Amino acid sequence: MTTSPQEQTPAQTQQTGGHPQRWLILGVICLAQLTVLLDNTVLNVAIPSLTRELGAATSDIQWMINAYSLVQSGLLLTAGSAADRYGRKKMLIAGLVLFGAGSLVAGLADSTAQLIAARAGMGVGGALLMTTTLAVAMQIFAPEEQPKAIGIWAAVNSLGFATGPLIGGFMLNHFWWGAIFLINLPVAALGLVAVVALVPESKNPQGDRPDLLGAVLSTIGMTSLVFAIISGPEHGWTSGRVMAPAAVAVVVLAAFGYWESRIPYPMLDMHFFRNRRFTGAVAGAVLITFGMGGSLFLLTQHMQFVLGYGPLEAGLRTAPLALVIVALNFTGVSAKWATRLGTPLSIGLGMTVMAAGLASIATISSGGYTGTLLGLLLIGAGAAIASPAMSHAIMSAIPPEKAGVGAGINGTVAEFGQGLGVAVLGAVLNARFAALIPVAAVSLPGALAEAGSAEERARITDAFASGLESSQLVGAVAVLLGGLVAAALLRRAERADSA
Repeated sequence: MTTSPQEQTPAQTQQTGGHPQRWLILGVICLAQLTVLLDNTVLNVAIPSLTRELGAATSDIQWMINAYSLVQSGLLLTAGSAADRYGRKKMLIAGLVLFGAGSLVAGLADSTAQLIAARAGMGVGGALLMTTTLAVAMQIFAPEEQPKAIGIWAAVNSLGFATGPLIGGFMLNHFWWGAIFLINLPVAALGLVAVVALVPESKNPQGDRPDLLGAVLSTIGMTSLVFAIISGPEHGWTSGRVMAPAAVAVVVLAAFGYWESRIPYPMLDMHFFRNRRFTGAVAGAVLITFGMGGSLFLLTQHMQFVLGYGPLEAGLRTAPLALVIVALNFTGVSAKWATRLGTPLSIGLGMTVMAAGLASIATISSGGYTGTLLGLLLIGAGAAIASPAMSHAIMSAIPPEKAGVGAGINGTVAEFGQGLGVAVLGAVLNARFAALIPVAAVSLPGALAEAGSAEERARITDAFASGLESSQLVGAVAVLLGGLVAAALLRRAERADSA
């Protein structure tokens, strides 16, 4: 008895060299992924419009942004586990439906409460899409093609980061603010039709019992942890608003780890952490996203406050970073180099190049855009090599039937590292700025408003640039250390495997 391509199991897919329509399917799931990534950044450009038209306060704006990221990051592990158990195609469809419905409600919202609730619903759909897209990619490609496929998947991530502000700015110049959400609807509808028609179903053939308590504990723990990280820069790291959720996160995640190590059907098999390949990739991924997420967050401020560009021009001038990643991954150049160099050396070399790019922005970009452009090109080249190799190392260290959980771990590590990078590097910036400019206002706009002369304004701007330089250098050191740690651990794992 033969099976159709729609019914092939992962094992059959591997034996036949991959699904016959795998590249078309990859395009479909990347389209679904792109909608989620665009929504991570597109809202930032609409903040003035939301403040004006909905009367949104600063706290409302923060919750509009954070409701999405909190729900998404808290549910990534649970979403990946559900995809493995109930079917990755089913969860991909559910994610597109939830994301589309949330986008519709957000686009038509007439109050801040409705918009915050809609963003939370979009976060549920986003968690399902983030995990199932990578899991499906691992299932439909044979091992020798997986690095290139993951490279393209990672390039779409960078494309979403770069084009989100540009698309948002274009839509706001021609339509009202709700259009930035309604634009998701045709993309989600097209993706839904294509997923139903093309994507094969796959799931864990063992059909483990659902780990309901593990799902609850991981969701509460990760949400509390991300909330504490997000709140730290604004409310202070020793404030009750930060310490209380941080304590909850520590207790609940410890309980989650204990529970997962004791049950026969864990959502997250704690034995994964005994695999040096897995732990090396996770350690490196945390530090690479720490440095990248925090430094790129600071880069937007550097573009606007130090170099004097407007939001749209700053977005355009940041685009070379994403374009380098897209070019190297879509052409397969990064996958060829990763195969030739091997995973440890690829990650070490890529993250060293990224660190050089961050250091370039910190040390030689104060005189203009040339140094910044050099840094962006170096960061893009390094990320094009290191990021796909890191994701592939995480996914390949996990059994294929647990691909959804692996994708959940990959996404959780990225969310955690980015949030931590923004918080810590932002704190370094603020501390340096406050030390140089002892004024009542702790923000650059507030300090400039208090300035009494052009000379004082120049001194304040120089102090902010100095704080940015210090923060970027910390990010560079974090990325470099991440590359060295990950490369060393992965090299040891390869030697142990060969022995």
